[in-house]
Amino acid sequence: MENFHFHKELIAACGMSCGVCIAYLREKNPCPGCRKRTEDKPKYCITCRIANCEHLEKTESKFCFDCTRFPCQRIKQLDARYRKNYRTSLIENLRQIQSNGIETFLQLETIKQTCPFCQKTLSVHRNFCLHCKEMVNVTE
Repeated sequence: MENFHFHKELIAACGMSCGVCIAYLREKNPCPGCRKRTEDKPKYCITCRIANCEHLEKTESKFCFDCTRFPCQRIKQLDARYRKNYRTSLIENLRQIQSNGIETFLQLETIKQTCPFCQKTLSVHRNFCLHCKEMVNVTE
């Protein structure tokens, strides 16, 4: 059975997998993901400087790896925060997508971000499963 949290529409331009974001996974007022242009998502998502970058609009893929400035300072800062706090690299995600394609990335992300105990989707922002509450050791 395919996990609906892992689709190409849920991979942000910066390499974030929105399907594993705590804002997307929450039950009350879930975020629809970075690629959806709606007003019902968090303000910080609506005003994201990466999602609204004029250089990104010029790319064919609409991923930051296609930009002539990749990796720019914004991506480097976001990547450093995610590597330090959440054990994932957005730059590495983008390089995997660029090298191996989106489908391969989605397959690997599904394996990496599925709870080994209850088989539900893990949040990149927590070190435990939101469903069964088991601690998980998610590595890059």
